Amino acid sequence: MTEPATQVVFAGIDTHKVTHHAAVIDADGRRIADREFTTGSAGCRALIDWLGQWQVERVGVEQTGTYGAGLTRLLDQGGYQVFDVNTPDPAVRATVGKSDPIDAVMAADAVRTGRAQTVAKDRSGVIESIRMLQIARASAVKARTAALTQIGDLATTLDGGLRARLGSSNRQIAATALSLRPDRARLHDPTQAAKVALRSIAARIRDLDTEINDLDAALAQLVGAAAPRLLARPQVGIHAAAQLLITAGQNPDRIATEAAFARLTGVAPIPASSGQTRRMRLHRGGDRQANKTIHMIAVGRLKNHQPAIDYLERRLSEGLSKKDAIRAMKRLIARELHGALKADLKALDAL
Repeated sequence: MTEPATQVVFAGIDTHKVTHHAAVIDADGRRIADREFTTGSAGCRALIDWLGQWQVERVGVEQTGTYGAGLTRLLDQGGYQVFDVNTPDPAVRATVGKSDPIDAVMAADAVRTGRAQTVAKDRSGVIESIRMLQIARASAVKARTAALTQIGDLATTLDGGLRARLGSSNRQIAATALSLRPDRARLHDPTQAAKVALRSIAARIRDLDTEINDLDAALAQLVGAAAPRLLARPQVGIHAAAQLLITAGQNPDRIATEAAFARLTGVAPIPASSGQTRRMRLHRGGDRQANKTIHMIAVGRLKNHQPAIDYLERRLSEGLSKKDAIRAMKRLIARELHGALKADLKALDAL
């Protein structure tokens, strides 16, 4: 028997590839009801209709970026406040166990108690488009790198005459291999088979170059319009800005403070003292791709940006090691990027 719709409740959803399991609990954490739904459009809408029986204050959803992405969009469109629940409660796992109903109740309890405080990303705008293009580009770059390595490895096994014609670098080998003319009537000859293999890999590299260039053009168009303030910062290019947008999400208030942004990007300082040593280090959590982005921005600035070079020299003169000085600089960069990012997201929200 369900509680009256006037009672404020909390909902949790354990998401999967084929089914979602939803649960509703009251303000004291007692389970009111739970139910399983299919993951298709009809199933997700049935889940939302089912939640409509109650006055749901917040919804905790597991895996909002993967299995729960479509459902999260529908919940957001329905006016629900959705929060990420990405880490299970270890105490519940140890004492109660694991099942879909248990995980759904645990997700609901996470938003009831405030353990889950991160608002789910808005996946209905331009940043979701940027994320999809960035994923496709990363995959193409990875495949191209593998193909370039493979063509270089294959070339090292060839006889001296053909090997000398190909060039020294993997790029030269790929360019030359496209002009090879194998004799397909003599494929039993390893040299002719090698020509076929080299042309095949070289054509793959050429096609991947075209694909990456097309994706770069699309990303430049979207990121240029979405993040002009980020792109104006030193050493922040299209792909760095794209990653920071993806990490933050389109909700302007999702990351409320620059300290939270620093934590999310893995550049928040934490104590690492022992005995007579007093120092800080950066915590190792957060979004590792965003952390890599900030690291590369710092490295680039130390080569070409005089204020960054002066900052490093000043901190070294104060007794910090080079590593610790760079860590401190990353924290300052995070503060600067958060301000520009916040301004860009607010401008997007106002459109």
